[in-house]
Amino acid sequence: MTVMTSTNTNAALTLRKVNKSFGEAHIIRGVDLELRTGERHAFIGPNGAGKSTLFHLISGQFKPSSGEIFLGDIPIGAVSPERINRMGLARSFQITNIFSKLSVFENLRLGVMQRFGMQYTLWRPISGYRKVNELTEQLMEQVRLSRHRDTLGGELSYSEQRSLEIGMTLASDPKVLLLDEPMAGMSREETDYTADLLRELSAGRSLMIVEHDMDVVFSLCDRISVLVYGQVVATGTPEEIRNNAQVQEAYLGSEVSA
Repeated sequence: MTVMTSTNTNAALTLRKVNKSFGEAHIIRGVDLELRTGERHAFIGPNGAGKSTLFHLISGQFKPSSGEIFLGDIPIGAVSPERINRMGLARSFQITNIFSKLSVFENLRLGVMQRFGMQYTLWRPISGYRKVNELTEQLMEQVRLSRHRDTLGGELSYSEQRSLEIGMTLASDPKVLLLDEPMAGMSREETDYTADLLRELSAGRSLMIVEHDMDVVFSLCDRISVLVYGQVVATGTPEEIRNNAQVQEAYLGSEVSA
């Protein structure tokens, strides 16, 4: 059996001619993309462009109708979400996904336990696992929630809940991190705080982000891809995208000139 591999060893993630259809509806149309190792890469585009569907394909929730997806040099188009996570890719979703009745520490500890395959440990108190607790404390400090250690997830502010979810996403220590609209619903102050947090947390990782806040996109990311009707119409640096006439016409419009 011949195993297909990606040709660019510098790419953390590669998509080749990826298509996704649901019946007669063609959602993703021949997407080619490379997420470079260590870069922060944004996907922007109008509502309904297929951005979340693309994330579902990359993370294994959907299987591509055709085309290839590689994590490093390993094809993952037919791999389950759980195995993709174990291989080093983690993602968050548009809707905050935390355990509202558990404390911040307990939420993060569950994520760390999964890293060690301990989520179903029943015969020994988890407090006895020193390494898990130490890593949980470190992660809690990384996402700036140490002062809320014993606060229930449901009692946090919205931006703090998003920070907690990002922390749970990082608990598996992924090499590639996918974040779907992490700033959605935030105030300007909360957005600035979260963007600064992402700069810290993405160091040493490859980050792909879907985001509608153009200030965040242009200040945070190394490269930007524009998705329109399921097709990538442009990829480039923030300055290249800002000055791209096709992008201005298709999506950015007055936001660029502003």
